[in-house]
Amino acid sequence: MASIPSLHQLTVLIMAHLAENVLDLALRHGVEAVEVYALEQSDHTVSYEANQLKQIESSQVEGYGLRIWQNHRPGIAVAFGKFDPQELIDRALALSALNPPEEICWHTGIRNVDHSSPPPETAELVAGAESAIARIREFQSEILCHSDWQWNNHGFRLINSQGLDCTYRESNLSGSLSAEWVRGEDFLQVWAEIEGSDRLQPQDLTQQILARLNWAINSTPAPPGQVPVLFTPKAAEVLLGTVVAAISARQLEQKTTPWTDRLGSQVLDPQITLSQDPSLAPYHLPFDHEGSVTQKFNWIEQGRLQGFYSDLRRAKALGIPSLGNGFRSDLGSKPQPGLFNLVVAPGALSFEQMLDIMTDGMIVDQILGDGGGITGDFSFNLDLGYRVQQGKIVGRVKDTMVSGNAYQALGKDVHLGQERQWQGSLYSPALLVDGLSVTASG
Repeated sequence: MASIPSLHQLTVLIMAHLAENVLDLALRHGVEAVEVYALEQSDHTVSYEANQLKQIESSQVEGYGLRIWQNHRPGIAVAFGKFDPQELIDRALALSALNPPEEICWHTGIRNVDHSSPPPETAELVAGAESAIARIREFQSEILCHSDWQWNNHGFRLINSQGLDCTYRESNLSGSLSAEWVRGEDFLQVWAEIEGSDRLQPQDLTQQILARLNWAINSTPAPPGQVPVLFTPKAAEVLLGTVVAAISARQLEQKTTPWTDRLGSQVLDPQITLSQDPSLAPYHLPFDHEGSVTQKFNWIEQGRLQGFYSDLRRAKALGIPSLGNGFRSDLGSKPQPGLFNLVVAPGALSFEQMLDIMTDGMIVDQILGDGGGITGDFSFNLDLGYRVQQGKIVGRVKDTMVSGNAYQALGKDVHLGQERQWQGSLYSPALLVDGLSVTASG
């Protein structure tokens, strides 16, 4: 006896049928090329606020992005939920008439990868959140905790009129925990996240938060002047975000990256190797949003620039390899250069050994604001940071600004930790750099 398909399986079948109908109907209008990008996502979330269960919520979203070329002019239209295919096509055709011609770049072939898994029981999510909150409140009962545990199942199907048919699905489990501690006029908030986990790990969150709460029991002035600064994996993007911008083919095309003519040259400290790894769990990614197979590659190898990440169009125009880096930010956008599973090779030092190097310096863990972008110049207010003296964490630093230049900071005398953590799709160790400016902001 044949098994009855689940609601999720029915949704996938309906979406597949709709995508093919839209493509076939669009071709009847005599266009040169058609592409349909169908996206589906299901979430199941357990949320806690101020130590109490706030809500248990499930949601599902499905959408379609249609891209057509008529007279080589592209037009994009988007629909969510139920929609009229003809209306979607008419909107795409109307927009194509307003756009300049462009070359059509895409792949062919059939690829189907499924890394999805059944959702956990709601009771398991609740138990994970409650155990994490209880452990924090054992440290201090007055602390207010907020926590979200979410199971996410998402996937996309990409088909075009040249025979491309790519389907990808994955599931992951993520958790977040924050602790708010008010002592008189002093307010402290510490947060930690687990991204893309395949199992509940509340102890990982509580260990991170408890360590930081202990470090923050005492307050201390910031070290003055130019000092060494240790960026935790949670804060490493402040510096690495500049590198990500600098190796984008978009910046190369616009000649706004300082590394335009530096391919093969030493651009960072030899300790730094920065790569992408599409097979690395939990963010398996076999192909991008153009159907290009994703490839393992070192963008920076021992400080030397090895390449720029690109979508298909820019790769062809610039004469650089296409390594599976064309991604849509949403259904209504065309593929642009993007990074995934960005991996920083670990160093040789434990966290304690990194502290031992610091006679008088700072730990940056949470910031207010952003990094420096393509210029590399940054100046941010510290949200959560600590002073280190003679290799020991002596207390929390408040009302402090840190400034410098990411290229200079990562250019020499960099130390990397042994242990790495995921922050989004960035997998990085702690980074210790020298000579950043620390000033009082309060």
